[in-house]
Amino acid sequence: MSVVTCIDDLRDMSKKRVARAIFEYVDRGSYSEGTLHANRADVEAIGLRQRVGINVDNRSTKTNLLGREATMPVALAPVGLLGLNWANGEILAARAANQFGVPFTLSTMSICSIEDVAEGTGKPFWFQLYVMRDRGFAASLIERAKAAKCSALVLTLDLQIQGQRHRDLKNGLAVPPTLTLGTALDMMMKPGWVLNVMTSKRKTFGNLAGRIPDAKSLTTLSQWIAGQFDPTLSWKDVEWVKKLWGGPLVLKGILDVEDAKIAAQTGANAIVVSNHGGRQLDGAMSSIRALPEIAGAVGDKMDVWFDGGIRSGQSLLKALALGAKAAMIGRAFVYGLGARGEAGVLQALQVMQKELDVTMALTGIRDVKDASPAILRV
Repeated sequence: MSVVTCIDDLRDMSKKRVARAIFEYVDRGSYSEGTLHANRADVEAIGLRQRVGINVDNRSTKTNLLGREATMPVALAPVGLLGLNWANGEILAARAANQFGVPFTLSTMSICSIEDVAEGTGKPFWFQLYVMRDRGFAASLIERAKAAKCSALVLTLDLQIQGQRHRDLKNGLAVPPTLTLGTALDMMMKPGWVLNVMTSKRKTFGNLAGRIPDAKSLTTLSQWIAGQFDPTLSWKDVEWVKKLWGGPLVLKGILDVEDAKIAAQTGANAIVVSNHGGRQLDGAMSSIRALPEIAGAVGDKMDVWFDGGIRSGQSLLKALALGAKAAMIGRAFVYGLGARGEAGVLQALQVMQKELDVTMALTGIRDVKDASPAILRV
């Protein structure tokens, strides 16, 4: 068994095991991928101050997220198609998150349904909502999340229409996966993935089963999304969702300070500074560059969380130092899922926590809540 020292080790293992179309759906971004690469590069370009002669015994990475204790300031971000990286992937990721002690967020575009995850875990999780053109269906998703006792709703605002992801189009990404000469040759090289995923009973969108016409006969994922996602989504709809939901609400996809100020007036509990992992507007600012101004503008009114480019505990600590109360991680845990299933997700979280803990000590802080610009080297 390979020795895993960092998230990139899990990425390498996932790339070898998972079908190319599914791996690249997770791994790649939109258009020229400039924003995708900037997300990580800009975080890693920030320096840390090494401090000595400070008592850093008895450190703590614990925090509170929406009123519940978390082992570290992290939540698993909503990611579509988890169940095509590993059979029942959403259930396995939620179990790993529960075991570690951080929230799991189920995507609208999941393979396992809301009900599958509720039954498979028996514990509360968060649900992420995409607003469809059929508002009655969007309302039904909220009601299903309430029935499943989901403890928070994450409303994604930055996917009214989909940015073009070249690799998804070239790979002919569809759900369930279609068999072409190219995919067949790739699958021959990934027998473990084929036996695991292609023999599973869940291979299409669990939350949409029987609800959306033509959900099983789409040509590609991108074409289907273009026909179903609602470009008219506005701040009035945020009010509608908040009233219908009635519980803790998180708004994901804020990258501009003016939007953050509007979001702060909606009564939402938190916002996530995010550019959708570089998968939407290519050329947009990296999340870490947008974070300080947004945190400064609204951080006293609501929780400001961060998403984009977190691949290590060091990167996580930098985001916290710049004003984030927590981070959502996506690719980092999905690489673990693709590599080793539930055990890989748990391993990704453990690796990140260990890196966070060591970096706290070497920058002279004992409590993760004490992260501030003082630990950064400008």
